[in-house]
Amino acid sequence: MKYFSFFFAFLLVGCTTTSADKKLLEEALRIHSKAITIDTHTDTPLYFIHAGFDFGQRHDARKEGSKVDIPRMEEGGLDALFLAVFIVQGERSAAGNARAFERADLIFDSIVSVLKRNNDKAEIAFNASDIERLKYSGKRAFLLGIENGYPIGNDLSLIKYFYDRGARYITLCHSKNNDICDSSTDTVEFNGLSAFGEAVVKEMNRIGMMIDVSHISDSAFFDVVRLSTTPVIASHSSARAICNNPRNFSDEMLKALAKNRGVIQVCLLSDYVKTFPPNLQRDSVMNELLIKYRYFKDLSDEESAMASAEWQAMNLKYPIELATVSDYVDHIDHIVKTIGIDHVGIGSDFDGGGGLADCIDVGEFPKITMELLRRGYVEEDIIKIWGGNFLRVMEEIQNKAG
Repeated sequence: MKYFSFFFAFLLVGCTTTSADKKLLEEALRIHSKAITIDTHTDTPLYFIHAGFDFGQRHDARKEGSKVDIPRMEEGGLDALFLAVFIVQGERSAAGNARAFERADLIFDSIVSVLKRNNDKAEIAFNASDIERLKYSGKRAFLLGIENGYPIGNDLSLIKYFYDRGARYITLCHSKNNDICDSSTDTVEFNGLSAFGEAVVKEMNRIGMMIDVSHISDSAFFDVVRLSTTPVIASHSSARAICNNPRNFSDEMLKALAKNRGVIQVCLLSDYVKTFPPNLQRDSVMNELLIKYRYFKDLSDEESAMASAEWQAMNLKYPIELATVSDYVDHIDHIVKTIGIDHVGIGSDFDGGGGLADCIDVGEFPKITMELLRRGYVEEDIIKIWGGNFLRVMEEIQNKAG
């Protein structure tokens, strides 16, 4: 069976030490071979614009930075993932909006180029049926999302433009407010959605585009679920009751998400999984880099490559403390206990900060499944977590498109 190729590759990285673990791993990979497994958020396109990065070759996350490539997806039994077109929030002006649009277009072009070079193993998917077709053809499916609605500026027509380019969700904002809504990590400006943001929600509903509510403020979230006529997604968020971070969802938000029929894709970024004491040396170097590279706003390709290299050097010299798979599954447990099994999935945020001490890249994803099995989750539940719940939402949204 196909999953044994994953099994042998996974053993090479020293995953297991006991016969019980080996049996769990074999069962995990059997389930991966049966399920449609989806990761709904990665920032890997940040690597695509760097000369020399080969997405079709295996990389080492502990040496080369990137946590995603086609060979490691095959090792980890991952069928599909979203590539985020991430745009840092910049100046909210006509000129700033134009630069954001141009940057987004450039990243879309780089994704198309990279996947064309690997078209024997990979293909862009536009809907749920594409994902299923590609799984059974032996190819990896890649879907596109925009992280931060900044590139649409104040122009509703650009939502359809980016949909036609392949984007299937927009994360309404990022770490700063934009013209759509307040961010969960910025000051209050609109107390939720702006009037333009309300129009954005309606337009995304109309064309069948998923609304991503990760990063947005609590008030903006409640505005979205009040207005949206379709389910929403949180592409990479976790449970605030387990880790008290404003990026995470309170129990009240989880219950509203379930009422909306949406899904929260639990994030592997350790700061959203577990609270750690401050790392003062790292924080100092990080602040220096942020100032040096203008908070990563409007960087040239050369500056972007230099910033990435210095950021990786910081990570090597001052590594962040990482949560574990067990810590991560605590979030899944809490969400399932709070709103049921039908509203939870996986959204790693790999290459955007995501990564656990014992699940550092997509090749190690079966460790999450092993922990779910240890805690008594059955195959049907795990298939829902790894993609079934998300596919339900995606299909419903596309079927309701006007």
